[in-house]
Amino acid sequence: MAKICILGGGFIGRFYAESLCGRRSKDHVTVVYSRKEATAKRFAKDYNVPHFCTEMEEAIAHEAAEFIVIALPNYLHEEAVMLCVKHKKAVLCTKPLGRTAAEALRMTLACEEAGIFAGYLEDLCYTPKFLKSVKSVEEGAIGRILWAKSRETHPGPHAEWFWDIDKAGGGAVLDLGCHCIEIARNFIGKDVLPVEVMCWADTQVKPIDAEDHAIGLVKYENGAIGHFEVSLSFRGGMDLRDEVMGTEWTIWLNSFLRTGFEMFTSGNTSNYVAEKAETNVGWQFPVGDEAHELGYPTMFNDMFEAFENNKQPRETFYDGYVVNAIIDAAYKSAKTKLWEPVILPEWRGQKGLSKPSVYQSYDEKHWLIKEEILPNGDKKVILKDKASGEISEISSM
Repeated sequence: MAKICILGGGFIGRFYAESLCGRRSKDHVTVVYSRKEATAKRFAKDYNVPHFCTEMEEAIAHEAAEFIVIALPNYLHEEAVMLCVKHKKAVLCTKPLGRTAAEALRMTLACEEAGIFAGYLEDLCYTPKFLKSVKSVEEGAIGRILWAKSRETHPGPHAEWFWDIDKAGGGAVLDLGCHCIEIARNFIGKDVLPVEVMCWADTQVKPIDAEDHAIGLVKYENGAIGHFEVSLSFRGGMDLRDEVMGTEWTIWLNSFLRTGFEMFTSGNTSNYVAEKAETNVGWQFPVGDEAHELGYPTMFNDMFEAFENNKQPRETFYDGYVVNAIIDAAYKSAKTKLWEPVILPEWRGQKGLSKPSVYQSYDEKHWLIKEEILPNGDKKVILKDKASGEISEISSM
C-alpha cells in the first residue's frame, strides 16, 4: 500500500486525489498540505484524508506519508523536492519539473544522490490513445519518424500564480509546451538528442508579461522534427491533438475536444461540463472520465508499480530536465529569432546519430519518387536517375 501525501489542495491536487482514491484501492491519501488552512480542511473532508497541514515540511516529514506528490505552483517545486531529499521520501512532481533546466537538473541530481525514487507526472504521456500509439511506433508500424506534432490550446489556467511570470517561470511555452515536447520525445525516441529550437512566441490577447501563444520546432540529431503549438487564449475549450508522420504511416490523435461525446444544454443549470470549458450553454463536448482520458490513473499505477519493483517509471525527473532544457532554448529563440542550441550538460542518450537514408530503388539506375493510380485508372511512376539526377515518369494504361 502506498501512503500518499499530496502537497497542494487546488485544481491539480484534486485531480490527483480523484485518480488515487478508489482506483488502486490499496493506495491511500493520508496527508494533505495547503498554504491555506480552509483549503486543507476542505480537501481532507472531501477525500477522507486523516491528516492535514499548513506547513510543508511538517507534511513531508509526517510518519503517515511515504510518497510525496507535488501539486504546487512552479516556484515551490524545488523547495518541496529538496525537503523530500532531506527526509528521504519518494517524490512525484507535477509538470513542468522546473522553471528552468538549471532548477530541474538540481532537483534531478539531488534525488539521485540521495537515492530516493523520483517520478515526473507527465499525465499526457499516459493517455490510452497515446500509449497505444507509442506502442505502434516502438513496434515499427509507421517506419522511421519524420515529424511529431503536438498541440495544446485552451482559454488559460485556473490559478492566479500561472499568470505571474516570476512565479510560473513563463507562459504558454512552459505551461503547455512541456506536455507537447515530451509527447514528441516519446514518439521520436527519448534517447535521441534534441539539437536546436526555433520558436515564435507572443502575447496577443492577455494582459500578462508572459507569452499566451507560441509555435516551435525542435530539431533532433536523427533528422526528426518535433513541433509544438500552444495557446492560453484559445476559445472553445481545451484542444489536445497530436500527429505523427513516419515513412510508412501517419497517426492522428484527438484526446479531448470533439471526441464523439456531445451534449446540448439550455444553460439553466450551472453544472461543470469539462476542464477548460468556457460555457455551459449550447452544444458541449464533455469527456466521459476526465481523469482516465487525461492519463492520471495509468500514470500513478506506473509510478507506484515502478517503485514496488525497484525500476524506473516511464517518466522520470531526468525527462523533466530534458524538457526544461528544450524550453530554455525555445525562450532564447523567441527573443533572438534564430535557431538556438539545446544546452544539455547532462545528456544520457545516444550521440553521433545522423539522418538515415530511406531512398527506395526502382531498378539499378533509378530511385523511386512516387507511384500512384490516377482517376482514369492509369498507373504513373515518377523516378530519379541515380547518376544524373534527371526526373522522369513512366505511365501505363
